[in-house]
Amino acid sequence: MSDILIVDDERDIRELVSDILEDEGYATRLAGNSEECMAAINAEPPGLLILDIWLKDSRMDGIDILKAVKRDNPDVPVVIISGHGNIEIAVAAIKQGAYDFIEKPFNIDQLMVVIRRAMETSRLRRENAQLKRREVSTAEMIGQSAAFRAMVNQLDKVTKSNGRVMLRGPAGSGKEIAARYIHAHSNRANAPFVTVNCAGVEPERMEEVLFGRETPERGVEPGLLEQAHGGVIFFDEVADMPLGTQSKILRVLVDQQFQRVGGADKVRVDLRVISSTNRDLEAEIQAERFRQELYHRLNVVPIAVPSLEDRREDIPVLAAHFIEACHQSQGLPLREISEEAIALMQTMPWPGNVRQLKNLIERVLILGEGTDPIEAKELPSNEEKAEEGRVVLSGALATLPLREAREAFEREYLLTQINRFGGNISRTASFVGMERSALHRKLKSLGVVTSGKSGARLAFADDEVEAAE
Repeated sequence: MSDILIVDDERDIRELVSDILEDEGYATRLAGNSEECMAAINAEPPGLLILDIWLKDSRMDGIDILKAVKRDNPDVPVVIISGHGNIEIAVAAIKQGAYDFIEKPFNIDQLMVVIRRAMETSRLRRENAQLKRREVSTAEMIGQSAAFRAMVNQLDKVTKSNGRVMLRGPAGSGKEIAARYIHAHSNRANAPFVTVNCAGVEPERMEEVLFGRETPERGVEPGLLEQAHGGVIFFDEVADMPLGTQSKILRVLVDQQFQRVGGADKVRVDLRVISSTNRDLEAEIQAERFRQELYHRLNVVPIAVPSLEDRREDIPVLAAHFIEACHQSQGLPLREISEEAIALMQTMPWPGNVRQLKNLIERVLILGEGTDPIEAKELPSNEEKAEEGRVVLSGALATLPLREAREAFEREYLLTQINRFGGNISRTASFVGMERSALHRKLKSLGVVTSGKSGARLAFADDEVEAAE
């Protein structure tokens, strides 16, 4: 996509322009009518198109070709030339997306200035696209827990297919990273990855954002669907998409084409669709807030993205990754984490999941001093301290007799430690300082059981399991 395609029905003109450009070091191709032009573009999109408005003995004129190129290859700049030009034709061409308009007989120096600028624009667009794709490809999946490995195993199975994937998981759990992982390991890795933030777009603007628009004043403005052509469109939190837009997206999934807002032409797209949600879409369907037909189209391969509490084993490696990332991107201190701080992080509640952990690490690095290891005292704690070394009991424990309070504490403590180590009883026993057999007896006496969840074995109290059943 670095040569120049010259389209003119006058052989002398196209060969003259070709000779001039080749003397300047450009590679060229020639076409004398619309059929030859479209065949050349379909074989390999050029870096630049020089296009005559009037083409004799052609099915399409220059404006028709311009519309088709801007629809199917929007990154190709088009310079319009015409011997019959007037201001109305120039304005019409620019509105349809032409880079510039030159009237015959043209000045060679003027033509070369426009071509150099157009080719530079084409080069910058390609480089920008490559940089965006490189950013996508470096999206890393970090973890080693059983729940994490089970998720990655499912992601690997769908990377080489073109099937639609629905990623389910709580907010902040890393659903977009999982979507980028699928893209980076697919055969579309070198094509665009475009995110639609369904919760962040005003409902009345959603269709313009997705489909683009055409207006007499501004011409063609491509939407996100066109920008994702050939690659992946990611509907982030798809449950927030307006109902009216849902029906139109359903039609796009069926036909792989749509009309821009205010436009009449059909725009064809080749897309792979990945969606995410933190809601129960079946309940949203029952409440008539989500279209059942769209759900079935999007939910071809459902994959669960586990919460951070379901993969506590990954907290140390995730924290180390975020420290390195903050050091590289912001120059923040490269600090290690003490064993006490790791233990505290693995027992903390994480309603914001991986995103909350990332924000916590960044805050600690910004507010901390020096390069000493991060200590537990730098992390937030749920405990209220009356004075150093003395912990005030929670209201619930303070109202219980000693035996019941001790059992409640032991149950909660062991539940936390087992889940911290991903259900590994041996590692839990080693940390708490008990023989494995003694720990099993203690768990049984306290009514603590382990159960499979998200690819890992996690601990629950007996009454929690019964309630879930």
